[in-house]
Amino acid sequence: MALTVQEVKNAKSDPSRTLKLFDGGGLYLEVTPTGSKRWRLKYRFNGKEKLISLGLYPVVGLKDAREARDEAKRQLAKGIDPSAHRQAEKASSTFQETNSLEFVAREWLAQNQGTWVPSHGIRIKQRLEHDVFPFLGKSMVGDVTPPMILEVLRRIESREAFETAHRVRTNLSQIFRYAIATGRLSSDPTRDLRGALRPVKTTHLAAITEPAKVGELLRLIDGYRGGVVVSTALKLAPLVFVRPGELRRAEWADIDLEMSEWRFIAQKTKTPHIVPLSCQAVAALRNLYPMTGGGKFVFPSPRSRDRPMSENAVLAALRSLGIPKEEMCGHGFRAMARTILDEVLGYPPHIIEHQLAHSVKDALGRAYNRTTHLTERKALMQKWADYLDELKK
Repeated sequence: MALTVQEVKNAKSDPSRTLKLFDGGGLYLEVTPTGSKRWRLKYRFNGKEKLISLGLYPVVGLKDAREARDEAKRQLAKGIDPSAHRQAEKASSTFQETNSLEFVAREWLAQNQGTWVPSHGIRIKQRLEHDVFPFLGKSMVGDVTPPMILEVLRRIESREAFETAHRVRTNLSQIFRYAIATGRLSSDPTRDLRGALRPVKTTHLAAITEPAKVGELLRLIDGYRGGVVVSTALKLAPLVFVRPGELRRAEWADIDLEMSEWRFIAQKTKTPHIVPLSCQAVAALRNLYPMTGGGKFVFPSPRSRDRPMSENAVLAALRSLGIPKEEMCGHGFRAMARTILDEVLGYPPHIIEHQLAHSVKDALGRAYNRTTHLTERKALMQKWADYLDELKK
């Protein structure tokens, strides 16, 4: 039953609990124990239940609340998350036109922030605020032309930030495709800029892949005299060869030392992943557990156990051991494992790719699940750890 104006006006509070008076379509009036009344809307977006506030009663009456609910429903029908839309409205305080490039971009940022690693979202936002919004932000998204975009990109190239120019073009293409999906645009103007930018010389991430040098690196790591948290992370990095962000954010709740498994959501593919733990990896974690096992993170920050250690902790440790950045970086342990497992130990590439948490598909184009080849991968991880021990000797 829908609410009436009189029912809303006469709604009494209960000192012991918060009351909810439902009007329909996810809209309800929340009455707190103190007597305040607030309109809220419950809805689902991308399979997740979400909640937004529509204002306080009596400033927002029943009719206004219903109009706000209906507007949110129209946004949902266009594939727009009302919560993300509202965040974009707040962020774009300098220009509130909902079809401006800045507004659409901020809405896109808000909608994707839950799917990105926080640092990735921050970098994109800073890139747009520095290089795009000052020049194209107030333009209607449908009025932005390839020459206008190229002028912005040429400005970035003029400071020899060629890779940044390519990244900005990619981000703009993503924003324009979002505008197309939400009915604000008919085509992506960045498509006509292919080949217009200076090419970026690709540089491979620094990695040590020669077995003899790997042995030297492992001996240096064993001799590290820093804190036990960073020391353990350094020793685990080559044993598990996960992405650096996955290692530093490892949580004890995801690790089963009895089963010798670490299960988590892969950072890049957002899919469940299993890392079989070798005897050597389990021993390192058991040694660390008395010190950090009472908290959430395996490798907590020295400043707060509620945060993981910084992304520079392992890199700084490598540098302190005299290993230059041109020779080895955090991602380098993955390249090390991929190269040696393939070229020296002779493991099938698709097994290695599974263990690297890369997207691997079967003959029908279906993505394999996380348990695929798990028996073989357990053997691989133990063989790899044993091989590293041999190299250290």
